[in-house]
Amino acid sequence: MQSQDYYVRLVKEALSLKRESELFEFKMNNDNPELLGEYISALSNSASLLEKENAYIFYGIEDSTSSIVGTTFNPYKTKVNNQELTSWLLTLLEPKIDFKFIELNFENKNVIIVEIPSARLRPTAFKGTEYIRIGTYKKKLKDFPEKERSLWKSFDILPFESSIAKRNLSSKEITALLDISSFYSLRSLPLPSSQDGIIYDLLDYELIVKQDNGQYGITNMGALLFANNLDAFSYLGSKAIRVIRYKGKGRIYAQRDVFFKRGYACSFNEIINYIMGLTPQFEIIESVKREEYIAFPEKAIREVLGNLIIHQNLALRGQLLAIEIFDDRIEATSPGSFLISPDRIIDTAPHSRNEKMANLLRILRICEIRGSGFDRIEEAMQGINAPSPIVVSYPDYSKTVLLSKGNISAWSAEEKIHTCYIFVCYAYVNGIDVNNKALRERFGISEKNKAIVSRIIKATVEKGLIKLYDSSTAPRYYKYIPYWA
Repeated sequence: MQSQDYYVRLVKEALSLKRESELFEFKMNNDNPELLGEYISALSNSASLLEKENAYIFYGIEDSTSSIVGTTFNPYKTKVNNQELTSWLLTLLEPKIDFKFIELNFENKNVIIVEIPSARLRPTAFKGTEYIRIGTYKKKLKDFPEKERSLWKSFDILPFESSIAKRNLSSKEITALLDISSFYSLRSLPLPSSQDGIIYDLLDYELIVKQDNGQYGITNMGALLFANNLDAFSYLGSKAIRVIRYKGKGRIYAQRDVFFKRGYACSFNEIINYIMGLTPQFEIIESVKREEYIAFPEKAIREVLGNLIIHQNLALRGQLLAIEIFDDRIEATSPGSFLISPDRIIDTAPHSRNEKMANLLRILRICEIRGSGFDRIEEAMQGINAPSPIVVSYPDYSKTVLLSKGNISAWSAEEKIHTCYIFVCYAYVNGIDVNNKALRERFGISEKNKAIVSRIIKATVEKGLIKLYDSSTAPRYYKYIPYWA
């Protein structure tokens, strides 16, 4: 149950409307139990339709004047057929929703508030009949089929992004908890001169919501993307991104271990720059030419981090978003398995658990609009002739691995086959023909060593991952496509 202060603010908000609404019903002393049950059904269903947590009946507010007059209604002394009112109502409500009576002294007058939770999974019925609020009137739901269809659609589970991370905040508290300047900077817009303008924009982007009592709540999406400190939002603190730099190729010696506690959107570039600063560099000497390379392209790192954020299972707790940097690889781990098979990561249409967050990150130009991002990671790794990204999925977490270039002679047979397959998938979905020459360029192998590529192609075909496009052509014209094409 909320605090008394919450309900005082709630009454003030109701009075400021100067009328009843689809969420607020005003009564004086009418304690007709049948009528009360019907109103509970109607308001519960309306709250769900309007995506609100609760609706309310106020005893002690006069309907025509919207003024406080007080009430003599006492739900705890009211009985129906010698049965307590609450118990009687629960026996006739289906499902048995957890409504509450709240006693309040407001301006020295007695006010009773009935707090009614929104319907979940199915409409709330009283005595087998479902009601709905149409404006300020109570009607039978079956008489309004469009409302009924919309209500059933509303029973989809509320996305984690839309749930409230912190409640009962003033506009001043909102602007203190969120990085407002980053929000406007990422949108390439000037900061509004008034706090009302800021609040309007935050509401429009669903980073905050207005509560029934006139105060505000920060949504999980608002906190995850723009929090000044995720620890200020209790359980969201565990969803901070952790970056670890190890010495060597194992996890024995951690040289750096940093948690980024600001929201994902406002710290995205900071995290990228930090990772790039820790990224290994190496030299390659070809003939008399010596060149220095960064082991992992920034383009690939950006996509890996973006995918880590938008594809995580936010409902899981106790697992971190982690990027681990080794001398020879980067491993990015997030809670939740992939929604698609790892071997179809390039061609399958993108699926995101967190659509609202993904869409906003695209608007802010942090994530790309097209594709799932894995095709772009493959493009980046092609640019340095490094192995294709490796994706593994487990029941409760998933991992993306980037391997540094090195000499192809040091690649394992599995890495060569995997890269051959991923490149063929990438080429197929982008309308590129793949032959021996195209794969030589992908691996960075000269023409004189084309036999190496021929052996990789043969091994990949034998694994059943790729196949000939047309087996009737001469070998010199062979082209390859994925097994699923």
